[in-house]
Amino acid sequence: MRVFVTGATGFIGTELVKELVKAGHQVRGMTRSDAGVEQLKAAGVEVHRGELTDLESLKAGATGMDAVVHLAFSHDFSKFAQNAVDEQHAIEALGSVLEPGKLLVVTSGTGLATGGPGHLRTEKDPPVDQPTIPRKPEQTARKISEKGVHVAIVRLPQVHDTHKQGLVPYVTAAAREKGVSPYIGDGSNRWAAAPLHAVAELYRLAVEKTGAGYTVYHAVQEEGVSMKEMAETIGKGLKVPVVSITPEEAPAHFGWLAGLPGWICRRRASGRGRRWGGIRLGLG
Repeated sequence: MRVFVTGATGFIGTELVKELVKAGHQVRGMTRSDAGVEQLKAAGVEVHRGELTDLESLKAGATGMDAVVHLAFSHDFSKFAQNAVDEQHAIEALGSVLEPGKLLVVTSGTGLATGGPGHLRTEKDPPVDQPTIPRKPEQTARKISEKGVHVAIVRLPQVHDTHKQGLVPYVTAAAREKGVSPYIGDGSNRWAAAPLHAVAELYRLAVEKTGAGYTVYHAVQEEGVSMKEMAETIGKGLKVPVVSITPEEAPAHFGWLAGLPGWICRRRASGRGRRWGGIRLGLG
């Protein structure tokens, strides 16, 4: 298959490109930098220079492809609301050039699934729709599926390898700076997680096996590590006290991250359905 990947030189994209090439797919990767060009050439894929906010470059990259995997997202959290709008426009642009029967794979998050505290999220849970949560990748992609394009949604948890661990480094940095490693309330809220190599494999299998319609996959291998366990591990490693704080005290410690430890952690997620390569894929 001919596959276009946005965010092809990012944390997940780098691993996915290798996974797709190894499986025999023809890959076109998007990058905006000279270093990215060299990285993609070394990986043996076609290079497409483009920007997430340059909609014409996105359309050009997706034209003629059998599948598009959209991984790119700006992680400048000071502009989170604008980033969410840019994401919607990017998905719309990519979908506009795909013919019926082609595939669009869109990245979302397990934290964007609906459900109250204590509810185990599954692929059947619809995306959250609240004014306070500006990201709406799934709602945008569903509209594209209505014109006959096959759509797969991959909801990511905390993705990790030996060098990067999702949002955990930000929590660790806050603990190092403040000299204390806190958890919120009783710390029982949980974070789902998965290793990078398995997440890349899931994306590749989504490309190869997704059929008609609209399908959601949870990229979840570990269904939930409690925030208290994380705080204790960080505290032990940094040799700082571990304490419980209230939600009202969280902003003073976590800063811009303040809402996420309580919000994301409540959204424990599960992968339901068939297993491939040790990672669960939801099929409906």
